[in-house]
Amino acid sequence: MSNDRTPRDTTAEKDWITLLSDNGRTGGQGAHPFEAPSRARWQLRLGSSVRSAPVLYQGTLYVNSLAGYLHAVNVDTGRPKWKFQAEGQIHSTPSLYKNKVLFGSGSGRVYAVNLESGAKVWQASAKEEVWASPVVRSGVVYFGSADGHVYAADAESGKLGWKRQLGGRVYSTVYAAEKNLYVGCGDGHIHSLDAASGNILWSTLTGNGIESSPALVGDTLFVGSEDFFVYALDARNGAVRWKYETGLGISSSPAATGDVVYIGSKDGFVYALGTRTGELKWKTRTGEVVTAPLVFSEGLVYVQSWGTMALDGATGKVIWRAGLGGSIQGAPVLAEGVVYVAGNSGEVYALE
Repeated sequence: MSNDRTPRDTTAEKDWITLLSDNGRTGGQGAHPFEAPSRARWQLRLGSSVRSAPVLYQGTLYVNSLAGYLHAVNVDTGRPKWKFQAEGQIHSTPSLYKNKVLFGSGSGRVYAVNLESGAKVWQASAKEEVWASPVVRSGVVYFGSADGHVYAADAESGKLGWKRQLGGRVYSTVYAAEKNLYVGCGDGHIHSLDAASGNILWSTLTGNGIESSPALVGDTLFVGSEDFFVYALDARNGAVRWKYETGLGISSSPAATGDVVYIGSKDGFVYALGTRTGELKWKTRTGEVVTAPLVFSEGLVYVQSWGTMALDGATGKVIWRAGLGGSIQGAPVLAEGVVYVAGNSGEVYALE
């Protein structure tokens, strides 16, 4: 295992991603439950809304809350282990790097907190809120900010390296490939940056702002826009290979495989599109807007909307649905026989 890899992460160098299973994300690892959960192993009330996804490592679930706390929770008992208070609200999904939890906050700070103790290791500062998730590649942390910049910082010390100004707010999480970065921007552009220098390699304009976080399969980049369209771009030059129109804006992040890209829309549907031509394979109504990132694993697509749903990846058929009494904006964490979910109500569930 190289020094760059996150704890227990074996997918960090691959191009197949969901928001939580690449570039320092551990959600979706391990054996994944196929059957509908029948009960909650435990339920924890944090006292504040959760707008991001949890991450999991060695028996501990890490959850950020809107009140500005990072919570470490024992997954066997559902009891809190420790919590760390940041400045400002937290919309950022945590990332794990070595012995650190990384996340951004509404104060413009990005924090690195020790996994075991909850002690702050370092902090780095942008000028406005950081809602996107930090991404680590080759010992460098990349993150965007509402101040319109993408930043690069040293993952060990937090010392800022380069920063690159784009044309609008950056709420999209960076996808970090070996040499290139891909990120959406509030001005409607999807940008490719040089990872070493931050220089802009190409920019492609869509019809509205982009909060969706890109997914990369081979040399094709997939991203949603608030202009209602899903885009497939040539990752080498930004040329549009195809685009598909949904019924409303898209802030959900896609889950892409070799043949199919899955994405949710604010029109309440989940769409399955062919990666090569963009042809519609199926669409399924969830009943509510879909803004959470999708997770695809072992033939199932996991969707967060008003509760949690599992769809058959081949047909879109609803395999199971767990109504949790509130909307959910973060993706689930899938472990062996358990689904961990955190919602806008401030409740964290272990469903089995």
